Amino acid sequence: MTVVYVLAHFDDEYLALPLIRRAVAESRDHLFVHVVDYRNPKMGARRRRETIAFLAAQGIPATSQIHLGTGTGWWDGELHRHVGPAYEALKAAVPGPVERVVTPAWEGGHPDHDICAALGVKLAAERGGVPVDQICLYQGKGLPWIFYRACRPLAENGPVRTLRLSAREWLSWLAAVRAFPSQLKAWSGLLPGMIWTFARQGDFRYQGLDSGRIGRPPHDGGLLYERMFRTPYAVVRAAVDSLAADGKAPWTPPKSLT
Repeated sequence: MTVVYVLAHFDDEYLALPLIRRAVAESRDHLFVHVVDYRNPKMGARRRRETIAFLAAQGIPATSQIHLGTGTGWWDGELHRHVGPAYEALKAAVPGPVERVVTPAWEGGHPDHDICAALGVKLAAERGGVPVDQICLYQGKGLPWIFYRACRPLAENGPVRTLRLSAREWLSWLAAVRAFPSQLKAWSGLLPGMIWTFARQGDFRYQGLDSGRIGRPPHDGGLLYERMFRTPYAVVRAAVDSLAADGKAPWTPPKSLT
């Protein structure tokens, strides 16, 4: 039985580190599937090397990592254009029994993250209804422009689960961001937000992802990726609901957008 991580980008796994370390300590089998492709192949290769090294430091070999998007043209930021082939490739990449699926949160922060949440939920449903955990990355509920909250669970996503970390574990996690030097600019904005959130929360928080959530907007009001990436929710909604065309998706597409 394998814990399957359905992730959009290399470095998304960083925000699941407490879950990864717990699963490694419990001797769980892992499979990390990164879905998107990169327009700059040199940057894509560099980011993949960083992820391989980061996970190796946690005791997870490169043989437990799949770059699903290699050479596909499923560009970063445009995964919503390729949900059908991405899901078929995901199913083929995960042939064996699945214990649990971990995805980015359904939170409206990045369109690729929300697409991966839907892909993971559908995979979990087709593998016997195994549970899905969602990790919070960033979302902009109630905020203007491109402001966002990092690692803050949405109330809409249900009960919060917590992991208590020691001071040493917190410092080790924060220091591990050095594994991703190619993304220094992105992390220079995200890491302070993480620290602020964790200082207020006092623990690491994640949530289960109920399949029915995928049939509803991440939250009321405009989404961060509409403002930051100019990707309308209607476009992501249509892509996600196309996965339900076979009648096997465990969510009901809304009759209209809200």
